[in-house]
Amino acid sequence: RGGLSGSGPAYVFMFIEALADGGVLKGLPRETARSLAAQLVYGSAKMVLENPDVHVAELRNRVESPGGTTIAGTYALEQGGLRSTVMSAVDAATKRAHELGKPEL
Repeated sequence: RGGLSGSGPAYVFMFIEALADGGVLKGLPRETARSLAAQLVYGSAKMVLENPDVHVAELRNRVESPGGTTIAGTYALEQGGLRSTVMSAVDAATKRAHELGKPEL
């Protein structure tokens, strides 16, 4: 258990927390925001698992309307470096797992 399978749940929990906090920022009650965030992560993961021949980016593209809200949000995530930050977290945790003698991802 290393940078992906061992540490990955913490990254997903942080993402759910951030989504929920964004909902609260925009006026949703905290429990509603938490539930919505968890359900959308669950549903999205289910779609990935049910469509193994479809690249994850294609699934994302399918919900991004030209000039719409989703593309505006994904653009903000790209500007903030979401993907490179997550990849760096996996890399750092994997390196630490190797140091601790646990080389699996």
